Amino acid sequence: QVSLIESGGGLVQTGGSLRLSCAASGGSFSTYGVGWFRQAPEKERQFVAGIDSGASITYYADSVKGRFTISRDNAKNTVYLQMNGLKPEDTAVYYCAAATGLGTVVAVAHELYTYWGQGTQVSVST
Repeated sequence: QVSLIESGGGLVQTGGSLRLSCAASGGSFSTYGVGWFRQAPEKERQFVAGIDSGASITYYADSVKGRFTISRDNAKNTVYLQMNGLKPEDTAVYYCAAATGLGTVVAVAHELYTYWGQGTQVSVST
């Protein structure tokens, strides 16, 4: 059983930056693929970025490509999402999720992720 805890959310102005962290405990975190998702009010959960277990493969949604960077430190059981150039449309609750058995594939579909954190709020003001 893996427990995931997100942190680093907050309120920033347009163009600002935040770094989200996803700290894991339990399980073999270094063998899991990890994804960041977000959900705005009255909208479906949306894939943001993902990274494979060995940190060799990353994948981003088109809406965040070039602005967000996902990384991981397996020694610290932590995955990060560096968010630069934030826009009001980035406002959402951000979740990290872990998936097993993906190898070097980054999964986009949230159904493929087994473990989820509780989420952290990111709000971007105009």
